[in-house]
Amino acid sequence: MTDVHLARGYRFAAVHCGVRPDRDRRDLALVVSDMPAAAAGVFTQNRVCAAPVIICRERLPASGARGFIVCAGNANACTGEQGLIDARRMAELAAAAVGCRPEQMLVASTGIIGRPLPMDAIAAGIPQAAAALSPAVNGLDDVAHAICTTDTRIKVASRLLEVDGGEVRITGFAKGAAMIGPNMATMLAFVLTDAVVEPAELHRTLKEAADQSFNCISVEGHTSTNDTALLLANGASGQPAEPHKFAASVSEVCTDLARAIAADAEGADHLITLEVEGLPSDEDARRVAKAIADSPLVKTAIYGADPNWGRIVSAAGFAGVPFAEQDVSLWLGDLPLYRDGAPLPFDAATASAYLKQNREVTMRLRFAGGPGRCTFWTCDLTPEYIRLNADYTT
Repeated sequence: MTDVHLARGYRFAAVHCGVRPDRDRRDLALVVSDMPAAAAGVFTQNRVCAAPVIICRERLPASGARGFIVCAGNANACTGEQGLIDARRMAELAAAAVGCRPEQMLVASTGIIGRPLPMDAIAAGIPQAAAALSPAVNGLDDVAHAICTTDTRIKVASRLLEVDGGEVRITGFAKGAAMIGPNMATMLAFVLTDAVVEPAELHRTLKEAADQSFNCISVEGHTSTNDTALLLANGASGQPAEPHKFAASVSEVCTDLARAIAADAEGADHLITLEVEGLPSDEDARRVAKAIADSPLVKTAIYGADPNWGRIVSAAGFAGVPFAEQDVSLWLGDLPLYRDGAPLPFDAATASAYLKQNREVTMRLRFAGGPGRCTFWTCDLTPEYIRLNADYTT
């Protein structure tokens, strides 16, 4: 990852402590800011949420965060009062190991739901992680690997933002491959910057970025219990970034991570980009895109390279957004299939070849009802997805 613009003033470490049985896989990640950082978070909208989500919601936004501790292999969700005790204990142990107050440490988890945390293993692992903290890009690589569950590859993105008097760096990493649905999903995302940013502005920036990225991806539409996205700004550059440019760069990093999550969906053969435009509002466009993205009939057609465009148009029709059928047009890649509510003659073999020959494919729906638009990412539905999730805990 030599091309990563690494935000200054952060250190990283990851170890195997025993949350996962496989000793070859790290399962505990620690990220620490060398100085107090502004911090903000957005989280799952599932009413059933994991203990770490509850703890982070209590603590954010904040002006004095020092970092976060993450375990992979156990979600610490649906674990009752003991889960909350354990999440707080994780934060306390990490804070003690790096020399800060417990409330300055954030916490996240991912993995199987409904199992108590192996706290003895975590308590032993945290000092090991603290002793291994490093500002090097290799440390970022380690933590990006440690948070993965069924991911087949790490997700890392960064931007370098030129400002008067210097530069600002933004670095993000994430995990996610299934239980992915808008309103966040089984995904963890962490974005770090060395810009000077106030907590309120940081929160606005992250919420807007998440709405355009993490809330615009779906694998199967299942909103998880643990979804967490954190944004930390420690000011190590000494540079306040221009708000609009900073917000755009954060959004770009989050979009890169979101696309990488959709592309790495369990068993997926295709990354599908849905471009919906011409509805009364952006939210209307998002609802239509989500209905299409979540349709098993659409997703299996893409897997089978079947240009069955009627599934796409009909999914738009049950999204709950009013529109006139004669106002709808559809393209598969550059190939027009449906215009102004009527089918167009097209070569099915050419359309099928587009799906067979491209891992990344695009579908564009144009309406005639207003300025609302949305870009949304999903994947196809394959037998491998079913195999992976049919025996996830057994």
